[in-house]
Amino acid sequence: MTASPTTAAQPIEAIPGPPFLQVIKQAWQDPLDFLLNTALTYGDPARLRIRDENILVISHPDHLKHVLQDNYKNYVKGYEVTKPLLGEGLLTIEGHAWRKRRRLMQPMFHRRRIAAMADTMVAEIEKMLARWEPYAASGQPLDVAAEMMHMTRDVILATMFSSSISPEEAEAAGQAFQVALAHFDRYMFMPVQLPDFVPLPGSRRFRRAIETLDRIVYGLIRRRRQMPDPPDDLLTMLIQARDEETGQGLSDAQIRDEVMTIFLAGHETTANALAWTWYLLSLHPVQARRMWAELDQLLEGRTPTFQDVAELRYTTQIFQEAMRLYPPAWIFARTAVAQDEIGGYTVPAGTPILISPYVTHRRPDLWPNPLGLDPERFSPEQVKERPRFAYLPFSRGPRVCIGEGFAMAEGILALAAVGQRYRLDLLPTFPVKPQSAGTLRPKYGIKMTLHPRKERG
Repeated sequence: MTASPTTAAQPIEAIPGPPFLQVIKQAWQDPLDFLLNTALTYGDPARLRIRDENILVISHPDHLKHVLQDNYKNYVKGYEVTKPLLGEGLLTIEGHAWRKRRRLMQPMFHRRRIAAMADTMVAEIEKMLARWEPYAASGQPLDVAAEMMHMTRDVILATMFSSSISPEEAEAAGQAFQVALAHFDRYMFMPVQLPDFVPLPGSRRFRRAIETLDRIVYGLIRRRRQMPDPPDDLLTMLIQARDEETGQGLSDAQIRDEVMTIFLAGHETTANALAWTWYLLSLHPVQARRMWAELDQLLEGRTPTFQDVAELRYTTQIFQEAMRLYPPAWIFARTAVAQDEIGGYTVPAGTPILISPYVTHRRPDLWPNPLGLDPERFSPEQVKERPRFAYLPFSRGPRVCIGEGFAMAEGILALAAVGQRYRLDLLPTFPVKPQSAGTLRPKYGIKMTLHPRKERG
């Protein structure tokens, strides 16, 4: 599909899209609705004109497959804004450097490695459930979104650092990471972008957060390198990893960047996916009861294990459907390196491409009743009939999220451990609204009450 000089494709200026003032106003006020309405109104691709730049919005599976798989080498990420936090990690690097790093890190997320980490996941989930007991006894509500964030943070720290990180360091790292993410959230939708060296309070907080994270992570790397018998966790695997061609390992700076990337991918996104799942289950008791029945039949009250993950089919479908409606990575971007063609239009080199799983997941031509909760969409029969690129909560193609298996295992184990013990009910008057920031999170949290399942009889 790559364009040649003889291709009779239309110029990018011919692509329909909303007028400039509508883009500025509505994209700032509600990016989710704006992008969805743009795709449904103007087709695919659609063009956004911002100042002197054309930006394409694509959501059709054929176009997504072309950009993310068939011609993926022509489309780079260009996430320069994230590099103060993530550095030159797997999420941000490109080309040959990315292929070497991906090959180096792939064994860390093999199914056998995830199985070995599952007990740690369950142990941290059980600690969370122990913290919940006073809330269940008193009926006092808790913020389930915050609880999921706390739990997934503890899981990734435990699987990455074992017992090497102190509780004080873990708390400081978690807070610093949230400050850094809040900085990116503000940056994403600012009408005028200011450089980080401008002495604004947010920029100063961001720099201090990066300094805190660097101090903690570099300290952990230094101490781990000195250990004669290091624990078998992700940090040790990063330190011991060697390039299969050169035998060269990662530098401290490269390990630091991958630690930051794993922390982001294994913490914020999974927490949000779980929070939205509990919210949806509280609104759909029929689907919740079916999940409980599966948990009761398979687990019979025991603690879930990694071996149960593959057997919890309906629970998995619930989690997948929640990520369809509320994909944590709701938007990402690519930039064309060379001229190409998408949907019959010539795409000049340098053209930014916006991809929103949130939009693709709500297209009525791909998903009948797109706003409804229907876990059966992910039955093997329905999955087989649907275009593969109609569903991409972890992206698709060669640059699919390396931690997809980790996130799915953690999410299903959390749903199983919590779901067999409690019913979570949303406070009737509590406002739940998605916040389209760096990830798709509940803007005000999600306040819920806990009810032991035995109360249902």
